[in-house]
Amino acid sequence: MTVPTTAGAAALLREALEVYGDDAQAAEALRGYAQRLAEPLRVAVGGMVKAGKSTLLNAIIGEEIAPTDTGECTRIVTWYRHGHTPRITLHATDGGSRALPLRRADGRLAFALDGVPAERVERLDVEWPSPALQAVTLIDTPGIASLSQDVSARSLRFLAPEDSPSEADAVIYLMRHLHASDVHFLESFRDTGAGRSGTVNAIAVLSRADEVGAGRIDSLISAATIAERYSRDPNLRKLALDVLPVAGLLAQSARTLRQPDFESLQALAALDRSDRERMMLSADRFRRSAVPEGLTEAARASLLERFGLFGIRLAMVLIRNGFTEPTPLAHELVRRSGLDPLLELLARQFQSRAGVLKARTALVAVADLLHSSPRPGTEHLAASLERLEAGDHEFRELRLLAALRAARVELAPELAAEAERLVGGRGTPAWLRLGLAPDAAPGLLVAEARRCLTRWRRIAENPLTARSAAEACRVVIRSCEGVLAECAGQDRQAQPA
Repeated sequence: MTVPTTAGAAALLREALEVYGDDAQAAEALRGYAQRLAEPLRVAVGGMVKAGKSTLLNAIIGEEIAPTDTGECTRIVTWYRHGHTPRITLHATDGGSRALPLRRADGRLAFALDGVPAERVERLDVEWPSPALQAVTLIDTPGIASLSQDVSARSLRFLAPEDSPSEADAVIYLMRHLHASDVHFLESFRDTGAGRSGTVNAIAVLSRADEVGAGRIDSLISAATIAERYSRDPNLRKLALDVLPVAGLLAQSARTLRQPDFESLQALAALDRSDRERMMLSADRFRRSAVPEGLTEAARASLLERFGLFGIRLAMVLIRNGFTEPTPLAHELVRRSGLDPLLELLARQFQSRAGVLKARTALVAVADLLHSSPRPGTEHLAASLERLEAGDHEFRELRLLAALRAARVELAPELAAEAERLVGGRGTPAWLRLGLAPDAAPGLLVAEARRCLTRWRRIAENPLTARSAAEACRVVIRSCEGVLAECAGQDRQAQPA
């Protein structure tokens, strides 16, 4: 469904270039938005200082290439793109650029700005041959609400500029607790780019979830309860598609598990229970423990840095319960970290809608240009923009999804929940829209799509249905028709010849 949407946005940009071709600045910007349509989706990782943004980004990529310390590079917007060979390019604020040396230190990519002060760096571009970067470009941003106003301003200028669409098509926003600053930022991001049409294009992450329970083995259970409560908060619900708990440090270390780490964890798991419990009372006790013999203080410090007390506790429990090989242990630690649900949500909500999110950014850019630089003869361009916004069903789905999450549609709660699901609130695949299992047979999908279509047509025809609800029904009906057509085609293909 995204091909017509992307094609429509590309045609609109070409039309705008014909109108504003004599304006060098506007023409360059329009060509940039046209190029974005052909690029992977841009997803920024944002949040307050020390929220764990770089750590989570490393976990998603599966390699430690984003700096997680407090050095100068964490004050710079850094792009991570797919490339066949590793490369780091520094783009300076004066327009110049240079390649930076690639170095590894303790298994991590070491950044060095080659003598350039951070305030003179516009951005860093990191190209890396990671499969995770083939479908999406990840953007690491400096901390919001930093003690340094310049650091905070960098993120706000990039993610929520006042006079242009955001450089990012969507955002993964990390928070340790729900704070007024978090809501304020998400409101600012919604009011730029795709969000200006009411699109909800953010996922909230309760980061460092292992710290919620002070590193106890049940910390993620407590964090999941808090995340569920946040997801029902009316102020956050209209700004983020979901709230997920993730232990980012555990996810990063599990994805990059090293043999020495595994051997150290094995040795710890083999200790008597009383020794393990005494040792794990605090980080300081763990670091100074005399058992097991042969595990140096440096090795203990490395484990604490990479896994934290929670990760070490969990790894020891898993090893004692049969995960005695590095690869199965790493996979189970990743699963327990909460990273997998985040990756699934990222795929369902952002990557499956990549075309429409990028197209939405292009449409807002044209709308901004018409507003900021009005000129005679743009009536046809404005009409094309309005026609595309009103006529494209995917844009209408996104607007309805935002309206439903903000409770602006007069529907009973159970109907509003069903409408949200049918327009793709949980993801765009047919089985998700219909609320069925991933392996549901094509015939079952067809039957459920027909049932939903009949139900919503009946609601739309009811004279007691409110006007806002009737408009919502029309969008839901069109979505049901699209799902039915898709499933019927699959059902025909599945039938024996």
